[in-house]
Amino acid sequence: MQNSSHKVLVANRGEIAIRIVQACRMLGLDFVCVYTAEDEQSGHVRLAKETGGEKSLYRVSSYHDANEILAVADAAQATAIHPGYGFFAEDFRFARRVTQRERGLIFIGPSWRVIRELGDKINTKRLARSLGVPTVPGSDKPIYDEMEAEEVARSLFEFQKQCGTEQPTVLIKASAGGGGMGIEEVYDIDLFRSVYRRIRNYALRQFKDEGVLIEQRIRDFNHLEVQIVSDRSGQNPVHFGTRNCSIQSTGLQKRVEVAPGFDPSSLPYSFDAAQVLTDITEHSLALAREVRYDNVGTWEWIVARNGRPFLMEVNTRIQVENGVSAAIARIRGKRGVNLIAEQIRIGLGEPLGYTQEDITFEGLGIEYRIIAEDPTNRFTPSSGRIERFSWKEEPWLSMHTHVPTDAAYDIPTEFDPNLALGIVWGENLSQAQERGMDFLDHLTLDGVDSAGAPLKTNVGFLREKTARILQF
Repeated sequence: MQNSSHKVLVANRGEIAIRIVQACRMLGLDFVCVYTAEDEQSGHVRLAKETGGEKSLYRVSSYHDANEILAVADAAQATAIHPGYGFFAEDFRFARRVTQRERGLIFIGPSWRVIRELGDKINTKRLARSLGVPTVPGSDKPIYDEMEAEEVARSLFEFQKQCGTEQPTVLIKASAGGGGMGIEEVYDIDLFRSVYRRIRNYALRQFKDEGVLIEQRIRDFNHLEVQIVSDRSGQNPVHFGTRNCSIQSTGLQKRVEVAPGFDPSSLPYSFDAAQVLTDITEHSLALAREVRYDNVGTWEWIVARNGRPFLMEVNTRIQVENGVSAAIARIRGKRGVNLIAEQIRIGLGEPLGYTQEDITFEGLGIEYRIIAEDPTNRFTPSSGRIERFSWKEEPWLSMHTHVPTDAAYDIPTEFDPNLALGIVWGENLSQAQERGMDFLDHLTLDGVDSAGAPLKTNVGFLREKTARILQF
């Protein structure tokens, strides 16, 4: 880097903290990590000690305490904060505080104004529609009038009938809600008013705002993403391709991600899959240019069975699945793209240094999320101790984990039981699937749960789903 005088505070834990530290070292930057008592055995703590010494590690009571995080930044003389994903990653208030405090720091992520603008899903939908970007049909503002709400619902039922939907469904959502709260489905327009009133009253009680959103319920779809990268100028965003995240848990949590998002060269689709990938990429770049997006981000799409894409939301952060996009990307023909390093480099003010023409794609990548959970029981988290964890090293495999392989590891119950990410690359879909099965077959993950029974993991689920990757 041109300026290696920066020190980056890693305000996260586990696998992403390790990858941020590795990226900092690759760029010649100093770093400092934080950890809680529950994470004392975590690999990110060990890596910090081994590569940065005791001065690169601070214990905090919580990863969620902004005052503690900023106190560590001051004590360690950090110049920048990387939030990873989760915690403060999409909190525009935290990002604003980091940059505007008396001892200002760099927030490695989009500027707080961009996070605020795109973090508001209603605002994102309105902005997208103004650019002709397709969004999930429905209202793009909270509706407070019952007649207006019913009119929107009628138009959505009619639209779905025209699309051949067997059971048209409308979602009624409290606009101020979140996390699945205040949402009901309506299958019959004659029942709409009573449900609308119920949700409006609930929203007023719970959120002090009776605004309601009316949206189409899209059932049979694939979940696709577009990876966007842009420097601080906000003027020259590029994309690092698409990925498909449709293999999920019953709670709609991603379990397998594949790049690119479709593979029309290997699989039949009932629509022009290549054109859909081009369209969602161009739409994502158009919105990025409009808001002058200035870091790494993900545009999330749903693609209906007839091939129609709808923008769902924008995630203004690095995502878990960044590595599978990097696996198939080449910059000026070179392998080894590291999107976390790119994020840090441009976050600290360096120009992008390449254009879309310099980015090419090769092969197909599969990312497996390895988790201590029971897929046969609604993916219930499994707590306990990992006693043996190993895999067969391969040139086509990247493993990212905070779980030690040379000692037993007690899975903290305070966090999601994510254990590792295995990223497999192949020249084509069939080779990637073959390698994926080989990786899973040679993975050893043994332990006991809190009741002394064998630890449950999702490895069998991942093996089962490998055969249907990218099939709609």
